[in-house]
Amino acid sequence: MPQIAQLGEFYASQIFWLLIFFGLIFFVVGRGMVPKVMDTVAQRDNQIADDLAAAERARAEADAEEEAWRTRENANRAEAQSVIAEARAKAAAASAERLAVAQRVVDERLATAEVRISEARVSAVAEIENVAADAARDIVSRIAGLSVEESAARSAVKETMAHG
Repeated sequence: MPQIAQLGEFYASQIFWLLIFFGLIFFVVGRGMVPKVMDTVAQRDNQIADDLAAAERARAEADAEEEAWRTRENANRAEAQSVIAEARAKAAAASAERLAVAQRVVDERLATAEVRISEARVSAVAEIENVAADAARDIVSRIAGLSVEESAARSAVKETMAHG
């Protein structure tokens, strides 16, 4: 068979070119492209690690900032509560002072009214005594036909009013 006889001639040259192309591919891909891909992967891994570390630092800073904010907020809240308590105390004192002034005014008016009532009572009692004495004199003069002195009628009315 002639094809088998030619196998030695072509087989050696095919193996030669096969080794040349595999060698060329090995150096182009293995020595040229693979290190670039591996460098890109390593850079990507480093970038991811750096990003994760930066995110962790940012989270820690945010937590510290939040804690500082909460501390400031609590201090501000406590200060506001003290200002409110102080304002309430001032308002209560001012209100108590206004109430005391109003109470003094009411007490003065009440004392004045009591004096007027007492004077009116004394005046009314005197008026009643006058009217009663005049009525008693008039009744005695009509019924008994006697004339009673004004002073006697007044003393009788006073005695009756005193004993009821």
